[in-house]
Amino acid sequence: MIALLGALIIGLSLGLFGSGGSILTVPVLLYLLKMPADMAIASSLLIVAGISLLGSVQNAWQRRISWRHVLWFGVPGMLGTYGGAWLGTLVDSRWQLLCFAILMVVAAVLMWRNRQTNTANQYPFNHTKVIVDGLLVGAITGFVGVGGGFLIVPALVLMGGLPMNKAIATSLSIIALKSFAGFTKYYLTFSAAGLNFAWQIIAIMIIAGLLGTFVGNWLGQKLPKQLLQKGFSVFLIIMAVVVFTQSVL
Repeated sequence: MIALLGALIIGLSLGLFGSGGSILTVPVLLYLLKMPADMAIASSLLIVAGISLLGSVQNAWQRRISWRHVLWFGVPGMLGTYGGAWLGTLVDSRWQLLCFAILMVVAAVLMWRNRQTNTANQYPFNHTKVIVDGLLVGAITGFVGVGGGFLIVPALVLMGGLPMNKAIATSLSIIALKSFAGFTKYYLTFSAAGLNFAWQIIAIMIIAGLLGTFVGNWLGQKLPKQLLQKGFSVFLIIMAVVVFTQSVL
């Protein structure tokens, strides 16, 4: 029941903030379900990918996804994530979590300082910059073993020219693509080593997390955009402290 509650919170964070799910998934798998650290990191990618993909259906129905950004940011991001995941299989997971905590703080500062409006053209869309950003963000998030919405949302807002509400909706689709790519690499590596995934647990958490995503999407449409942005930043700082404490101690 605690694992199901954790999955609901994971989905809520994905639907409301467009990110944060992976950093909640790993502790649930690691401490509540007693998975090894490397298996928890790999499994979290598939769980977040599944929740994000199913949650994107509602966003697509409401036409809140920018498919141009999914194409130009998400597809290069898949390549970067696969490469980053390959590098992540070669290092200690504690270094991955430490790197993740630092990146979350950087993203939180960027989101707190940015004063995004509802004008989609506040920042111009640059194809080359978006492709490079997708590759870099993909490589970083693949290395730390998470979906990476905490970097995707600021990139879509600051460099992709999207308003906050569309950036959050679009990020779910991009998270799904990149997370599947990253999990593929971990799956191939672990399968070659004879390791098996807990598929039943993964499926249960995807379904429970999806329910939380719908609630998060509903709340996201009710809250003021500035409040949502500030809350997103505070959320990242809190999670960064948790990750840093766990990875060091």
